[in-house]
Amino acid sequence: MANHFIKIIVAVTLTVSCMGVAAPAWANTEVETAELLIKLLQVGRAVISDHQATINDASKGDKGFTSDFVSNQVIERFRKATKIDLSRPSAVPQAPLFLAMVESEKEVIEEAQPVINKQGVGFKGMIPAVFARKSGERFYRKTGIRVKLTGTDYRFPGNRPDDFESEVLRIFADTRHPKGQPYSKATMLDGKPVLRMMDPEYAAATCLGCHGNPKGERDITGAKKEGWHEGDLAGAISIVIPMR
Repeated sequence: MANHFIKIIVAVTLTVSCMGVAAPAWANTEVETAELLIKLLQVGRAVISDHQATINDASKGDKGFTSDFVSNQVIERFRKATKIDLSRPSAVPQAPLFLAMVESEKEVIEEAQPVINKQGVGFKGMIPAVFARKSGERFYRKTGIRVKLTGTDYRFPGNRPDDFESEVLRIFADTRHPKGQPYSKATMLDGKPVLRMMDPEYAAATCLGCHGNPKGERDITGAKKEGWHEGDLAGAISIVIPMR
């Protein structure tokens, strides 16, 4: 999908207190902590996106696209992007928080092995959006951190933007807002102080097979295409993180 960090739309609600895990010492602000968690999920989705041809290859059985392969790819790409090496967790303050995301992604791929490796079937349904949603559900159960896909043209009911997200999406759609610039605000949520930050994402060429034209035509997933063009606002990454 869009490629601000990677190709789909995500929203993350952080509630690290339920884990008793503080923001990493090397993350100076809540925004930096949230961005690192987002990046970790995003590189996982990028791995899924880059291997769609392998996943959907009907001629092969065992494709070698295992949970270990995916987690190794995620850790390596995350290291290259952030200089944080999760293969050496003892050197990473609060590594359990980040490794919980990696483990959630591994579990999604492990559960999908029978489908991924089924011969005679082309499209497997393991697309980046589905991978992200399922990884987020598992990550929430482990940590209390919520992951939600959101955007104006949402497909999954749970991806519907809340009032704050809808307003910020309108800001992003305004041509006066600098393209690619995030939006953040300290506010209250459920009676508690939080920092909300949203990062816009835009449709890349690879998005248009499912989300482009002709508008209304069914894509490979069976959903109706939205009629996007390359560069159109696709949604945003929305983060809510408790303030101390």
